Amino acid sequence: QVQLVESGGGSVQAGGSLRLSCVASGVTYCMGWFRQAPGKEREAVGAIAPTGGTTYVDSVKGRFTISRDNAKNTLYLQMNSLKPEDTAMYYCAATSLWTVTCSLLFQTGQYDYWGQGTQVTVSS
Repeated sequence: QVQLVESGGGSVQAGGSLRLSCVASGVTYCMGWFRQAPGKEREAVGAIAPTGGTTYVDSVKGRFTISRDNAKNTLYLQMNSLKPEDTAMYYCAATSLWTVTCSLLFQTGQYDYWGQGTQVTVSS
């Protein structure tokens, strides 16, 4: 069982930046970031393969960047040009197996491990 721990959330004004981190207690394969706003379903932000290939949802393209440091078992989410609609609890997720479609895993059911979440609040 792999534990995931997110950090880096906070409150920021629109246009600002935040960097989230997610430390895994063991080896992970496909990893992703998700977010959930109050009253809404959890949605994908993007995903990353072990080799670093990434895919993003349209709403964050050009503003968010996902990266990983496999030596440190750490996943990152750099968020720039934040908007009030980015306000949500952000979760990292990981799989226990590798798949060739790693960077296309945008469904919550495709992940085996989840962090507890970190809150991001963007004010206008």
